[in-house]
Amino acid sequence: MGAAFAVTRRQFLKTGGALVVGFSLADSIAEAMGHSMPFVPRDFKSVDAWLAIDGNGRVTVYSGHVELGTGVETALTQMVADELDVPFTAVSIIQGDTLLTPDQGPTWGSLTIQVAGLQLRKAAACAKRALLALASKELSAASSNLEIENGVISGAGKHITYASLTKRHALEVPFDEKVELKKPDAFRIVGKPIARVDIPGKVTGEFIYMHDFEVRGMLHGRVVRPAAMQAKLESVDDVAAQKISGFVATVVKGNFVGVVAATEWGAIKAMEAIRCKWSDWSGLPAMDQVYASVKKTRVEQTITPMKEGDAASALDSAAKRLKATYEYPVQTHGSIGPSCSIADVRHDRVLIWSASQSTHWTQRQIAKMLGMHPEQVRIIYLEGAGCYGRNGHEDATADAVVLSQAIGRPVRVQWTRQDEHGWDPKAPPYVADLEGALDADGNVLAWNFAAWLPFRIGGTVDVPLLAQDLVQGDVAVQASDNMNAGTMESDAKPPYRFPNVLSTVHRVASTPFRPSWLRSPGRMQNTYANECFMDELAAAAGADPVAFRLKHLKDDRGAHCITTCVKAAGWQARPSPNKDAGTGDVVSGRGFAYVFYDNARTYVSAVCEVEVNRKDGHVRATRFVIGHDCGLVINPDGVRAQIEGGIIQTLSRTLIEEVKWDASRVTSVDWASYPILAFDAVPKIEIALIDRPDQPAWGAGEPICAVVPSALANAIFDATGARMRTAPYTPDRVKAALARL
Repeated sequence: MGAAFAVTRRQFLKTGGALVVGFSLADSIAEAMGHSMPFVPRDFKSVDAWLAIDGNGRVTVYSGHVELGTGVETALTQMVADELDVPFTAVSIIQGDTLLTPDQGPTWGSLTIQVAGLQLRKAAACAKRALLALASKELSAASSNLEIENGVISGAGKHITYASLTKRHALEVPFDEKVELKKPDAFRIVGKPIARVDIPGKVTGEFIYMHDFEVRGMLHGRVVRPAAMQAKLESVDDVAAQKISGFVATVVKGNFVGVVAATEWGAIKAMEAIRCKWSDWSGLPAMDQVYASVKKTRVEQTITPMKEGDAASALDSAAKRLKATYEYPVQTHGSIGPSCSIADVRHDRVLIWSASQSTHWTQRQIAKMLGMHPEQVRIIYLEGAGCYGRNGHEDATADAVVLSQAIGRPVRVQWTRQDEHGWDPKAPPYVADLEGALDADGNVLAWNFAAWLPFRIGGTVDVPLLAQDLVQGDVAVQASDNMNAGTMESDAKPPYRFPNVLSTVHRVASTPFRPSWLRSPGRMQNTYANECFMDELAAAAGADPVAFRLKHLKDDRGAHCITTCVKAAGWQARPSPNKDAGTGDVVSGRGFAYVFYDNARTYVSAVCEVEVNRKDGHVRATRFVIGHDCGLVINPDGVRAQIEGGIIQTLSRTLIEEVKWDASRVTSVDWASYPILAFDAVPKIEIALIDRPDQPAWGAGEPICAVVPSALANAIFDATGARMRTAPYTPDRVKAALARL
C-alpha cells in the first residue's frame, strides 16, 4: 500500500486547491493524481476547517451536505451569511468533497438544515466571535461596543474588515458547540425568499452536471448485467465486441462483466455484442404473493416503539372493533437521469467524481472494496439527477472503480435506463396490520399496530455495492447482512393519545430486492397505515375526521397546524363518506391526514380533494392544501418548492408507481413499464406555511411525503365509500374496491 500523502489541507488551499469544484481544472486534477495529492485526514475541531475568508472578504464554506436540487445550497448560504454578517453574495460553498469538507453524514432525512446547517451556522458564529476579539485589539475598543455590517467591524470611530484581519490572523480557534447564535430579531437574510443560486446556470445550460463532466484521457465503460438477479456467470464470448470501433478491453471479475471503449457509443455497442452465459435462477416471489411472503419471512428482531396499557384486553372488551391491513409496493427511485460517475484508480490512490449524496460513506465503502485506507480515496461531488435516497449513484461509482482499476486509466460509467430501473436498490414491500376499538362514546379505546420491515444489522447503514458483490461472486439481495432500508420504524407509533396502545415492528431476515431508503422511508408507509386507520375509526364513530383527530391529539402545536390547514382549505365538518359526492360516473370527495414527523419534528397536515371515475376507476387529485410547521423558515420559497415537489412525487408513487418482476428479474425497466405522473395530473397546491423564528429549523422535504398517500386514500373513501388499502391506487384496484361495496 502506498504511503499517505503528506501535504496539509491548508497548504493545498493556498495553492488554489479549493478550485477543485471548477471544471476547467479537470485535466490538472487528473494529472495531479500521479503526484502527491493531499488525501490526509482532517480535524474539524477548528473553525478554519469549516470556512475560510480570503483577502477580498469572500467567504468559502465547506459543507459535507450537498445540493440535490432541493435548494439547500441557497439556504445554507443564507444561514452562514446572516450569522457572519456578510452579504449573501460574499459566500460560496464547496460541497461533498471528501478532501475538503467535514463528514456531516449523508444528505438525507431532511436533516441538512436541521443538523448540517446548524453546524455551519455555529462555525460562522465562532468565526465572528474570534474576529470581534481580534478587532477589539486592533481598534482598542471593547467587543461589546463594536458593530458589524457587511463584513466590516466598526467602533470608536474606526473600522476594520474581516479580510484585513484574516490576512494577518488564521481562524485557528476551536469549534464551539455551545457558541451563542444570533437572535431571530437580528436576522437580515434568514427568512427571506432569496432566489436559488443554482437555477440560472441550469436554465441557461451552463451548469455542469455529473453527466456533462469530462476528464482528459478518460475511457467509457458499461457493465453487462446478469440474466437473473442471482445468476452465476458461466462463460463470456467477446469476439464480436472486439471488432467494435474503439474497443479497449473486456473486464471479467467473478460475476462482474464490463467493457471499456474509447467512446460512450463504442462501449454501448461492445456491451451489446458481448455474449454471456448465465446460470438459471428464479427465486423471486410472485408479485401477487409478495406481502404474504413478507409476513412468512423469518423475523430477526421485534421492537416495540410504543406500549401503553393493555391493548389486547381492551380490544376484547370493546363496544366496536375494527381491523385493516395496509400494503405499499416495491418502488424504484426513478431518477430522470441514469446514474453516472468517473473513477481514476492508481496503485495507491483513487480520485472519483460522483453524484453520491453520501460521499464520505462512499469513500469508506470504495476504500474497503479496494483494500485501501479511506484517506487514499478522494470523492468530488458533482450534482446529478435527483435521487431522494440511495439510488444508483454509488453503484455506478463502484462500476467505474472496478473498470478503472483493471485498465489503469480514468473510466466514465453512465448507467442505462435498464440499469437504473432494473438494478438500483429498491424501497422494500411494506405491510402493516392494524386493529382498533371504540368505546360506547366513540373514543379510541385501543390501538394495535404491527408492521413487517427489513432487518438492519447493528448500526451500519451502508447499502452493499453491486459491483463489489458481483466481483466477489454474489449479488446483494436477500442475505440478512445486506439489509438496510434506513430506520423505517419511525412514525410506527401514532401521534395521538389512546389509553391502550401496542406498536410492534417485526424486522424480517430478507426482502426480495436489495433494499435502501427511498424518500421518507418507513415514515410515509407507517403514516399511511396510521392515518388511513384513524380515518376508518372516525367513520365507525360517525365523526368528522378532523374533529376526531383533534379530540385525541394532546399537542397544541400539532393542533394549530391542523386548524391552520383546514381553515385554509375551507373544511366543512361532517362524517365521511360524503352523501353528496354525486350521482354520475365522476364523484368528488376530500380527505385529511396529519403527521408529527419521526414523532419528533416538523408538523404537517393535508387536505386532499379528488375526483373518482366510478366507471373506469381513474382517480384525479384536484387540490392539496397543506399546513406546514418546520420551525424557523430559512427560505420560504425554498420550503414551498420542497412541499410542492414532495406532493407531486409522492402522488406519483401512490397513484402509479410499482416495480414489476417475474421469477428472475425486474421487468419494469423503462418509463413505459414504470410510468410516473404526467404534468396534466398535477393538482392545485396551496400552502399555509407556519414560520416560528424562535424555534429550531427542522426539515421540510421528507415530512410532506408522509401525508400524501393517506390523505388521498381518505379522499377516495369520502367520494366513494371504498377503502384503498393497497397502493398504488390504479384504476383496476379502485374498481375492485368499488366492487366490494
